[in-house]
Amino acid sequence: MRYMQSEPDYLPISDYAIIGDLNTVALVGKNGSIDWYCFPRIDSPSIFGSLLDAHKGGFFRIHASDAAGEYQQLYYPDTNVLLTRFATPDGYAELTDFMPIKGRKNDELEHTLIRSVNVVYGSLEISLTCRPAFNYARDEHQLSFCKEGALFSTNGLSLALASPVPLREDGHGGATAVFTLHKGESAHFLIKSMSEDEAFPEPLSEEAYQAAFQRTLRYWYEWIGQCTYEGRWREMIHRSALALKLLTYAPSGAVVAAATTSLPETLGGARNWDYRFVWLRDAAFTLYSLLNLGFAREAEAFMEWLNQRCHELKGGEMLQPMYGVDGEQKLTESTLDHLEGYRQSQPVRIGNSAYKQKQLDIYGEMLDAIYIYNRYDAISYDLWRNLRRLLNWLGEHWQEPDEGLWEVRGGRKHFVHSRLMSWVAFDRALRIAQNWGWPAPREDWDHTRTAIYEEIMEKGWNPEKRAFVQYYGADVVDASILLMLLTKFIGPREPRMQSTITSIKQDLSLGPSILRYDPRHAADDGLEGSVEGAFSACSFWFVECQARTGSIADPHNLMKARVRLEKLLSMANHVGLYAEEISTTGQALGNFPQAFTHLALISACLALNQAIDASQTRKYY
Repeated sequence: MRYMQSEPDYLPISDYAIIGDLNTVALVGKNGSIDWYCFPRIDSPSIFGSLLDAHKGGFFRIHASDAAGEYQQLYYPDTNVLLTRFATPDGYAELTDFMPIKGRKNDELEHTLIRSVNVVYGSLEISLTCRPAFNYARDEHQLSFCKEGALFSTNGLSLALASPVPLREDGHGGATAVFTLHKGESAHFLIKSMSEDEAFPEPLSEEAYQAAFQRTLRYWYEWIGQCTYEGRWREMIHRSALALKLLTYAPSGAVVAAATTSLPETLGGARNWDYRFVWLRDAAFTLYSLLNLGFAREAEAFMEWLNQRCHELKGGEMLQPMYGVDGEQKLTESTLDHLEGYRQSQPVRIGNSAYKQKQLDIYGEMLDAIYIYNRYDAISYDLWRNLRRLLNWLGEHWQEPDEGLWEVRGGRKHFVHSRLMSWVAFDRALRIAQNWGWPAPREDWDHTRTAIYEEIMEKGWNPEKRAFVQYYGADVVDASILLMLLTKFIGPREPRMQSTITSIKQDLSLGPSILRYDPRHAADDGLEGSVEGAFSACSFWFVECQARTGSIADPHNLMKARVRLEKLLSMANHVGLYAEEISTTGQALGNFPQAFTHLALISACLALNQAIDASQTRKYY
């Protein structure tokens, strides 16, 4: 890929890769620019944020001075260590980006970001600009220089850039340098926060750099080596697992929905949300994926995080749809009106008001997650008592309207998906009680489960549409109905489910992708605009439904599912990552990378791989 002087201020969302240290992350563009970096946590204010304002958001770019340089980006296989190559007629260089992972002992490179440029061939003039913009570009900073590099200081936070080459002020509060490297020469740069009494870090020696580089590679090799998956699509499964690991906040075990905020679902539109929080909706998918891939330690840590959320509730309180990475409950939403937004997509939001919404489906997702984990390891009696209290509340409120899975802001509805997941909550609770002999009002729960089931079949089914619909009385389908099959609410042979899948395919297909709903006719989400891309997670749900129906409805279903999956996998970006949505023109839209998409990818690959193996066994035996 060639980047010229006339390149746009904003790279496509798909032109980024992600690195991290299990506390925070950075997004690195194909052009060698770090355009998103929050510190010290993944949900902290940005230091580099030109992703949301190319002019004042802040960035750290290392690139070839020749504007006609060609760039290529990839990960070292099975790691989250990033390699960006750039070539000019005069030479060819490699830029390596990574964050060392905290070891068992104190490490002076803990919570640092390392960038190293090495010339492989010829001679290359390299340009560097480091221009932080603290607190979402709201705070001014002071810049000072020393022989070891540059120091950026603001309210209570100082950021050191240790550099082996002389730096100077760039006229905009940043540090810059232009230097030439010849074949075999390297320059290593280090970004690190500093306390007032801490000495400025020395530039990395070759020996220190190689030690950090090798140690980080080894960490990722050993981590992904735990993966037990040996089937088809192994490379994409590994990349999705590695992405999910980067979205994990190690101190608490929480997995955030995405690394970014306010990347738009529609360019220039208002559907721009902060996804740097933990949605209970992702819980079952997360535990299912982690346990099925062999990552038991991560599953245990996330289960402990869920356990704590259940124990925090007092009598009569609802679960929140989302929490902060340490379980924070207040996620107050505000707008950053001084930022222009990605390609003028406003407003830029931090926080998320949806934490105050009533979303009844989260009880089913929570119970499903616990049921999945309970098959791996027994839950505690204290947790069971709290679950019983949650189910008592749900038993009194499941018939009420809510904002639902898609968190609409245009008024509550009787969403079919919310009823479905309420059924899942009581179904999984009954299964847990039966399997472990826990005390429970089983007769009451069974009565409620039956009542929910019958209501869905009566009010959620539209006989004229021949499909289950988005909410009671609607005549539009919703991709979330696919979860009826995935949660085993209904069987693959059920005619109503088969005709619903057909309707979803007819009404919501966008090539191999699936829209979550048609916003022109679905429940009002409270925002202007009626065009959005295909929701990538829904696309993978559709593949999984095809896998689970097997050859029941169509003898060629598995082949169709495999072709659709291969097309969806081809829509990942250059390093195998997905944003929330794919536009009508094939562009990545929404926050990036999105955990929900990668979780759905893993689940679809596991299901289709199993279905293909089973069909081949039937063929031979």
